Amino acid sequence: MKEEATAVSNEIRRHKRVVVADVLRGVAVMGIVLLHNIEHFNFYSFPDKALQPAWLNFTDKAIWDSLFFAFGGKAYAIFALLFGFSFFIQDDNQKMKGNDFRARFCWRLLLLFVIGCIDAVFFTAEILVMYSLVGIVLVATCRLRTRTLLILASIFLLQPMALFNIGAILLNPDFEVMKVPTSELWGATFAMQSEGSFMQTAVVNLWEGQLASLAWAWDHGRIFQTAALFILGMVIGRQGWMLKEYQKGWGIAACWALPLFCALRGLDLMLPDYILNKDMLGQAHLLLSSLYNLCFMILIVAGVLFLFYNTTGTKEMLCRLIPYGRMSMSNYVSQSIIGSFIYYNWGLGLHDRLGITASFLVGIVIFLAQLSFCRIWMKRFSHGPMEGTWKRLTWIGAR
Repeated sequence: MKEEATAVSNEIRRHKRVVVADVLRGVAVMGIVLLHNIEHFNFYSFPDKALQPAWLNFTDKAIWDSLFFAFGGKAYAIFALLFGFSFFIQDDNQKMKGNDFRARFCWRLLLLFVIGCIDAVFFTAEILVMYSLVGIVLVATCRLRTRTLLILASIFLLQPMALFNIGAILLNPDFEVMKVPTSELWGATFAMQSEGSFMQTAVVNLWEGQLASLAWAWDHGRIFQTAALFILGMVIGRQGWMLKEYQKGWGIAACWALPLFCALRGLDLMLPDYILNKDMLGQAHLLLSSLYNLCFMILIVAGVLFLFYNTTGTKEMLCRLIPYGRMSMSNYVSQSIIGSFIYYNWGLGLHDRLGITASFLVGIVIFLAQLSFCRIWMKRFSHGPMEGTWKRLTWIGAR
């Protein structure tokens, strides 16, 4: 009887979708589209502030600071966490069927690389290519014990390269931190965004743009942090921490995360007054910002989970994001297409006409349009266009 009950439990778990994960994806992608719009999709070309009224300069700064405080380094982190969570669900489902998902996931990562390259045609700072490369860490670690996974994630979160550089500077003040030279690469992408045709921009984005983006991710600790978040997402899935009965644990995590965020953020703001070595200051900022962004992300996730599981009215509002989250990849890629068309020279070229406030409003319009499309689409289909294609190609040739 016990074995039969276990089999039934596994069957339920295999087919049950954790809808709160879709809500979190929706929150993350909403934050991403708003940030990308005020950045003009990595263009950073804006109207002259001297020609704008003072109130508009004020709202520009308020919106920029507020959005980066709320979503900068956090929205992408939630996205990465859920990437690892999704891997666990897929891997665990296949294990319960007696299959090993690891080889199939490697093929899935290759497909993601191709999708990322398509996205990169439009947007230089896309993250799917990086995910496809870093995602191999899930294949390498998914059979390890949970305790070992948490140790590995902790090591990655502590930014080992930044710690090495800090130690080297302490031993030798003349030590210079090595960074990948990217000024020419970014210069080439900026030139094409400013003056290039679509084909010219696409070619530069695919090569110079991707090299610059990956180099930026390495120099700013995103590689290690992404690997850590992938692993933590896998652990969250393994331990069932997205389920309602584990909300007490998220409450405890939030109680730790809030004071840690305040302390780490405050320390980061104080460091320029005490550290004169620019390399040391840069590496310390990299480490501290990585950690306090993680703390803030925990607060966001814990807050969403609490509202979803313990409220009625707010839960209904959050549930409206479920179709948007289920089509997160389709939304992410289509944002790049729409945004580059609006701001780059090959499209409307509105980068020097739309300031931060106007771009924020454009981001809201894009989000609402995508949300409406997702709600209509998901009434007829079980997956978004990109998600469905990725799934079908993942299992091509499977019996």
